[in-house]
Amino acid sequence: TTLRLQCDTMRLVVSGQEIQPPARLPVAAYTLLSGGAPGTEAAFGETAEEFGLGECHYSFAGRTVARDRGLVTLSSAELKRGDVSMAYLEAHMHRVYPATALFKKVLQSIWYQVNGAGEVFVIGLILADGTVKGGTGWAAELAKHQHKPVHVYDQEKREWFTWSGTDWVTEEPPVITATRFAGTGTRFPSDDGRKAIRELFVRSFS
Repeated sequence: TTLRLQCDTMRLVVSGQEIQPPARLPVAAYTLLSGGAPGTEAAFGETAEEFGLGECHYSFAGRTVARDRGLVTLSSAELKRGDVSMAYLEAHMHRVYPATALFKKVLQSIWYQVNGAGEVFVIGLILADGTVKGGTGWAAELAKHQHKPVHVYDQEKREWFTWSGTDWVTEEPPVITATRFAGTGTRFPSDDGRKAIRELFVRSFS
């Protein structure tokens, strides 16, 4: 018999079957992990505050943020933990990125968002090669690499997609299940993208 504990609620699971009904955790038990940047990340933060969730925004000295609630300023030593070579990044993302110190720090801070999250939500655009457009596409790629649930709201298709392990597949609008989850995406969310964020919180916590 296989026994395990569900990480958020510590409920015992036996052979894939829960032996008691799911417990509903208080909203305050949930924390959004993000970067606090203008656009999607700010929208995630604003909605999290409205619904009573905690916020943790990873940033670094010299970066302008739109959200300072729960702001964590990473030191140079801390940023290095999330370091990735540009050759590795470009090989996985199939595109060329600016080789600047600022962009490198952004990538390093994204590692903190994804590494500490139980699941990842991204607002953006899925490209033909299976990557997500923009720098925050690295968050989706990291989630795939770390075998974490990742959900992308494609603003052009106006649908939610999840990574199956081999491909992006459409899904029913998801709910937030992990107490620590990442929310990120494009700096230019559409009205539909903002609506998708709000409806995600409504489904999860109303």
